[in-house]
Amino acid sequence: MDSREENVYMAKLAEQAERYQEMVESMKKVAELGTELTVDERNLLSVAYKNVIGARRAAWRIISSIEAKEVERNENESKITKVKQYREKIESELTNICNDVLSVLDSHLIPAAASSESKVFYLKMKGDYLRYMAEFSTGDVRKDAGNKALAAYKAAIEVAQNMLPTNPIRLGLVLNFSVFYYEILNSQDEACTLAKQAFDDAISGLDKLTDDSYKETTLILQLIRENLSLWTSNKGDDEDGEN
Repeated sequence: MDSREENVYMAKLAEQAERYQEMVESMKKVAELGTELTVDERNLLSVAYKNVIGARRAAWRIISSIEAKEVERNENESKITKVKQYREKIESELTNICNDVLSVLDSHLIPAAASSESKVFYLKMKGDYLRYMAEFSTGDVRKDAGNKALAAYKAAIEVAQNMLPTNPIRLGLVLNFSVFYYEILNSQDEACTLAKQAFDDAISGLDKLTDDSYKETTLILQLIRENLSLWTSNKGDDEDGEN
């Protein structure tokens, strides 16, 4: 097998072993070849990075919550300092992962994307990882990440107009873009308007879908509906669903 096939195979092995950093390294080699990825390759790359960053995002939320409680309880300065340092360590890891993904996207994947689906997929991915950076950042860094995420999501939305409203990639984009509006920009009205329009447009076309497409589309629509229900009831403590 050639190097491309070998790296894809190793990525699949790493996925089965749940060794996601090694999965990332294998798929980065494929991405750096400069040719458009197949749907299978694209999904492998996405899954690899999503698992690598997912564990850190969860860890950051937990440690940030502990830090807030320690401060609220007026614990001794030594404990608070230790928790703060641990949070900052996780933030450094998150920053490195996000910058790595964004570099691969900007240097290889977005320039090589030929189809509308690929362009939307990668622009959405760019928006997602900039959103993750905004989640844990403050001040100018948060503002810059937020502005760049907004630009990436808007670019993806523009390309997605060429796709059917029931397309799972288009719906996944709207799902995450609406979460960005709600969580990062604190724009409840924008989030709800975007999500509701996409939901209504897709519902009218469900009867034309094949069984496989129907299952994937309805799963994302369920997440959109749950977010709308959460946001309109003003229960901000629960975690928003994303794709």
